[in-house]
Amino acid sequence: MPEKRANSKYRILLNITVAVWATVMFLFLPGCNGKEKAMADAVNEKDSLPDMRTTGVTSFVSDSGMIRYKIITEEWLVYAKRNPSFWAFEKGLYLEKFDTLFRVDASIKADTAYYYEPKKLWELRGNVHIQSQRGDQFDTELMFWDQSKEKIYSDRFIRIEQPERVLTGYGFESNQQMTEYQIFNNTGVFTVENTAPADTTQNRP
Repeated sequence: MPEKRANSKYRILLNITVAVWATVMFLFLPGCNGKEKAMADAVNEKDSLPDMRTTGVTSFVSDSGMIRYKIITEEWLVYAKRNPSFWAFEKGLYLEKFDTLFRVDASIKADTAYYYEPKKLWELRGNVHIQSQRGDQFDTELMFWDQSKEKIYSDRFIRIEQPERVLTGYGFESNQQMTEYQIFNNTGVFTVENTAPADTTQNRP
C-alpha cells in the first residue's frame, strides 16, 4: 500500500509538471514568434530606408573632373547599399546637361527619376519633357538615358516638336545631344500651326 501511494503521488506530480510545462510553452512560443516577426519587419523597414536624404537641392555633378550636370529637386534619396545602388528623385527632377564648353546641351524635367549608379542609367517617369540645345522639344511618359552607351531611348508614345513641324509615334532612340534621333513607328507629321494629337494609348486598357 505505501508503495502504491508513492507511485500514485509520483504520477500525479509528473502529470502536473507536464501540464505546467505545456502551458508555459503555449504562452511563450507565440510571444517568441511575434518578437521574431517584429524584428524581421524592423530589418526590412531599415533596409528600405535611404542612406542619405537631402531636401531643397540645387547641385552640380561632375564627371571625369568636369561639371556635367545641374540637378534641381525637392528631395534627393541615395540608396547606396541596395543592389544595384541608385538615386531616387520621387518628388520631381529638373536637370541640365552641359557640353565641354559648359553650355546647356539639353534640359530635362520629369515627375519621377531614378539613377542607377553602376549602370550609369537614368530612368525618367511621368510628364518627361526634354529640350535640346537647338530647341527641339520631346514629350513622353517614360524615357531611359544610358550614359555608358551615350543614347536616350523609349518604347512609349513620344511627341517631338521642331521649329516647323511636330512628329508623333511609338518607340524612340537618340544620341545624348538629342540632335540625331529616330521614331520607330511614326503616327503623324504635323505643321506647328496644327495641334498634334495626344497619346491615344492612355485610353487603352
